[in-house]
Amino acid sequence: MTAGNNGADTPENDDPFAYLYRSEGGEGGAPGSAGDGAAARQPGVPRTSYNQVRAVGQRQYGQQAPQQITYGQQNAHYAAPETLPGGDRTRPVAAPGHGGQEPRRRNGLLVGAVAVVAVVCIGIGVAMLTNGNDAKDTDAGKPGPTAGDTVKPTDNKPTGKPKPGELPKEDAGSLRLDGGATTAKDIEGAHSASGSYVAGFNQVGAKVQWTVDAPQAGDYRLYVRYGIPGEDANATLAVNSKPNSQPLGLKNFIHSPKGDWKKGWQTTWAPVTLNKGTNTIEISCGQGNQCNANLDQVWLQQGGTRQ
Repeated sequence: MTAGNNGADTPENDDPFAYLYRSEGGEGGAPGSAGDGAAARQPGVPRTSYNQVRAVGQRQYGQQAPQQITYGQQNAHYAAPETLPGGDRTRPVAAPGHGGQEPRRRNGLLVGAVAVVAVVCIGIGVAMLTNGNDAKDTDAGKPGPTAGDTVKPTDNKPTGKPKPGELPKEDAGSLRLDGGATTAKDIEGAHSASGSYVAGFNQVGAKVQWTVDAPQAGDYRLYVRYGIPGEDANATLAVNSKPNSQPLGLKNFIHSPKGDWKKGWQTTWAPVTLNKGTNTIEISCGQGNQCNANLDQVWLQQGGTRQ
């Protein structure tokens, strides 16, 4: 084959690997012989290599005849990789640390569910026992008596006498005022809720009237908080329109400075006898009284005798 002459064959018919199986004398044998490559090749027919290409599995070396293998059937000469020493190296392996998470998670959920059920069962049992004890100790849930039922009196007896309720206490400014008596807030130190007190009591005819309920008949103490300018005073006291034998003393027990109304607030008391129920107590400025005083509060206390 010379340059510019492609020979008898076209390039697609030329076997590029023919040199691998040429004989020493040329491409085939002697010209014209059976082994002559030129005589063996024909135009338009591609060369055939010494070893023809076959499908995988058709050629078995060292045997007389090729064996036909049908895919899908087990080959006696084939061994699965996992049967070989070392096993299947291509099988995926679970990542370290994650292989046991799913079973552990399932076990944890199962244990949690069992614990919740146990707690619920215990709570139900305790509630049933508690309700059972309450039903034995009380009559809750039982229907009450109807109009046709006969109700027997209970055998319970009082263990002691009832304690008397707290005795009343009033601000003098909230009482009924008459005869020129009025309220004021000029002087500090009054204990009334509003800070007001009864002023204008230093004139004949001025009076304060208190209507009070006594829990029982008997002797009481009438307490009066008042203020004076460092000088003794007094007033007329009457209970249920009956004057007391002695006037209500509004003396300067604390020896407050003369003319100092702010430091002259103090307390006195007088015995009174009250009926059970409503009573009228009147403090007034009568003839012969020294009534230069302000009245702050009045209240009662049981026990009318001086100690």
